[in-house]
Amino acid sequence: MMRLALAGLRFRAAAFLAVFVAVLLGSSLMAAAGGLLETGLRLDAAPQRLAAAPIVVTGRPAYHPPNGSGSVAYPERHAVDASLADRLARTPDAAVVVPDLTFPAVMAPTTGAQAERGDEQNQVSGRHTSAGHGWSSAALTPYRLVAGRPPAAGQVVLDERLAGEARVGSTVRVVVNGTPADFALAGVAVAEPASGNGGSSGSGGTDGRAGGATGADGARVGAGVDNPSIFFADAQARELSPRPGKVDAYGVFPAPGVPPKELAERLDLPAGVVAFTGDDRGAAEFAGIATSLPLIILSGVFGGMVAVVMALVVSATIGLSVRQRRRELALLRASGATPAQVRGMVVVETMLVGTAGLVLGLLLGRTAGQWIFELLAGSGIVPSALHFTQGPLPFAGSLLLTLVILRAAVGVAAGRAARIQPIQALAEAAVPPVVIGRVRLVLGAVFAVATVGSAVSTAFMSPANAAAIGGPAVLTGSIAVAVLGPAVVRALLTPRITAFLERRGTGGTLAAINLHVRAVQFAAILVPIMLASAIALGNIYAQTTQQKAAVEAYTDNLAADVVVTSTSGGIPAGLYDEVRRTEGVSAAAELVRSKGWIEQPYDGSHTSDPWPLLGLNGPVYTGKVTAGSLDDLTGETVALPPGAADNLKLGVGDSIGLRLGDDALVKLRIVALVEGTSGYESILLPSALLAAHTTSGLPSQVLLRTSEPAQVLRTLNFGKWPGVSAGDRDRLGQAHDAGLGFDAWIAYLLAAIAIAYTAIASINTIAVAVLDRRREFGLQRLTGATRRQVARMLYLEHLVIAGMGVALGVAAAAFSVLPIAVATRGWPIPSGPLWILLGWIAVVLLLVLPTTAVTSRLAMRGKPIDAVASPGA
Repeated sequence: MMRLALAGLRFRAAAFLAVFVAVLLGSSLMAAAGGLLETGLRLDAAPQRLAAAPIVVTGRPAYHPPNGSGSVAYPERHAVDASLADRLARTPDAAVVVPDLTFPAVMAPTTGAQAERGDEQNQVSGRHTSAGHGWSSAALTPYRLVAGRPPAAGQVVLDERLAGEARVGSTVRVVVNGTPADFALAGVAVAEPASGNGGSSGSGGTDGRAGGATGADGARVGAGVDNPSIFFADAQARELSPRPGKVDAYGVFPAPGVPPKELAERLDLPAGVVAFTGDDRGAAEFAGIATSLPLIILSGVFGGMVAVVMALVVSATIGLSVRQRRRELALLRASGATPAQVRGMVVVETMLVGTAGLVLGLLLGRTAGQWIFELLAGSGIVPSALHFTQGPLPFAGSLLLTLVILRAAVGVAAGRAARIQPIQALAEAAVPPVVIGRVRLVLGAVFAVATVGSAVSTAFMSPANAAAIGGPAVLTGSIAVAVLGPAVVRALLTPRITAFLERRGTGGTLAAINLHVRAVQFAAILVPIMLASAIALGNIYAQTTQQKAAVEAYTDNLAADVVVTSTSGGIPAGLYDEVRRTEGVSAAAELVRSKGWIEQPYDGSHTSDPWPLLGLNGPVYTGKVTAGSLDDLTGETVALPPGAADNLKLGVGDSIGLRLGDDALVKLRIVALVEGTSGYESILLPSALLAAHTTSGLPSQVLLRTSEPAQVLRTLNFGKWPGVSAGDRDRLGQAHDAGLGFDAWIAYLLAAIAIAYTAIASINTIAVAVLDRRREFGLQRLTGATRRQVARMLYLEHLVIAGMGVALGVAAAAFSVLPIAVATRGWPIPSGPLWILLGWIAVVLLLVLPTTAVTSRLAMRGKPIDAVASPGA
């Protein structure tokens, strides 16, 4: 049987190539998903700007619900008290303690070429921007002066990437906390590689070195620190910090010979403060590395989708390949082969091909994982400083799961081929019956019921849970169609479609007949097209619908005719005072956005998903006030949604403990109950209170109410405020939409990968199906048909199947998208441009028509009599 299996591989190259490619892609993508999961579990991110400090002490970077499970990264940087320095310094064997302050600071360009150059300087590494620090914290990198001296009051030291053409002693303009100011350039510094033990214990010196040691080769590694620094004198940095009495972190240098981990365990730290060593120090430097939840969710969804898609496509491809060999398998049975021998031959040859594809797929798994991770990091979904980790476990998991899927698929396909009687097999090879077994009928019914149940329940879910409940309906609906594929093809081939084909002439008549009698083969082509359509359209339109609903809910509650924003760190107080006095402005309010949790009394409805917090200081919120007044929203007060107040049995005048985004627990008095769009409610606070607990310490926007927005936009002049601009109300929605990118990028990435996988599978199955029909084409040509007539028949067949695939994909996507639209927007009308659907139809046609053209030419390349006598495809 091994010899027969190897011979089958040679004469059925096209069919086995399809299996090879399907397994190769599936195994590589599952290994990539495993790598993302391992990366999320390990959270390996080496520090950059804090690389010289063996121990980094900072506030805990992730929130752990007191009565819940899991964790979520704080939306703001968690600062610690400046008084902690003395306690750390008193620890035995702690040689030096260096504070680190970080605040918004960017170079202020002027106009023209200088402005373009300034923008390049401030964004030297894509999404990374500069920041201000005290000069003593230069020891934590370490930075070394290459020109000039340490800064004094009114002076700065610039990273050489920011200095540009500026010379020591010249004046540079820096926007600090949104306000521009002139400083004398005291020096230029470069970052150097830290020594293996985390750098030296110095904090400055007369040789211009800020501390630490160079690498063995003395090479500069400024490019290794993504965010370039602007250094101020320590005293001035404390004045400029938006959080007085706080520091972002401390770098602790142990005495010579003292292991950092041993000293870190002996540090006397207050509650909420942690000490990091080794690569764990990256969590203190980069936001979002403290928790693995996003990557775990992404890898789980991605890996599960790849496994399902691969199982469906591989099963359809193998099933098509085995069905095409019914005649030769029947001849083997007739010549004395037992069912077990036939089954073993099919299993061996398919497993040989699948194993070869699996080996190559595992080899490509590292490349695929790294590529996907770079896409995620480049889009801001995961921190760019995170190191992609892919050990042996992801490959072992991909190996095991792929083998299970492959073996199960070929086992099912080979089982019936081996059990069937020779005479029956020969008859079915000529006219394959459209018969669905009892097991497949039950499975199809189960998945169909699950799809309907998921859709119905999603419509009654909250917007936050709608996608999680309704999203799987795409896959369950696709599985139901895949399991019942042949019956679905026959059911969709209505008399109207048949009549339409027959009016197309002889080719159309033959196409209609073939669609009826070859429903099993055409189902193998239908499945990948349907699956790709469902995943692509379902993911994209679900995301556009959710994003539209979230943006509408956010903007509908804010009355803003003109929106002022800044790209230089935030809105300074002077700017707010100036724009609210602009002629034609009837009301103005600073807007601050963050997230937080109600802890006293404990609110279990928001744990890993925190409450949205809005900070306002003017009459711009339009939600209905059911109790109290927003005029009292000043000082240490809060306005809650009525539903949250009812759940917690609170009312106006009661107090709550609110955990803010920087881990501060503040006691607030409830002054109002304010409704918001259902499912999108926010907690309102005074803007000054909330801004003090954000990383920048400043509002992000100013909202202006006016009856003449065009006139106000012409009147506003921001010449002295670099990076500040104003726009109409649409800018409010654009700013909120930018914050919804995480889920959207996940959906689009999954859709793109699933489309690529199923597109290749579609090409494979079409090629296999067409090339296997050489005898049929040869007989047609011998009876008088021309190549063009045969090709026309194929085009009509595949256009009908492509149309069915798209229609079924749209139907499967609708079971997910329409209920999500009901849950998020209140009516079953999804949001999203029509061109996405039209574009996808064009993609399907570009897949089907060229593949049909090429494979039909190959199938009819030889003489008809040779095709009739050929042993196989």
